[in-house]
Amino acid sequence: MATYGTTINHGTGKGTASLLLGICSLLAGWTLIAPILGLVLGAMSRSDEPFARGRAGWGIVLNLLAMLGWILAGILLLAAGAGWAIGEVNLGALFGR
Repeated sequence: MATYGTTINHGTGKGTASLLLGICSLLAGWTLIAPILGLVLGAMSRSDEPFARGRAGWGIVLNLLAMLGWILAGILLLAAGAGWAIGEVNLGALFGR
């Protein structure tokens, strides 16, 4: 009768989830919640799952890029709105000229 060794579960779920959330955040335009969750899972995976360090690292990078993209888009949108609002205001009438 053949005997087999025990199966070892290396547990790479958090790293894989972080990577998938990072990819979906960039490609599908998921907003702030998914990248934050991906960052948390990536950081947890880096310390808990040694076999998923690469996936977790890429997940962290992609989630940071997605967050940075949304933050920059928000800043540009606010700046454009402020520029439009300033252009619409008649400053001469405001100061009595």
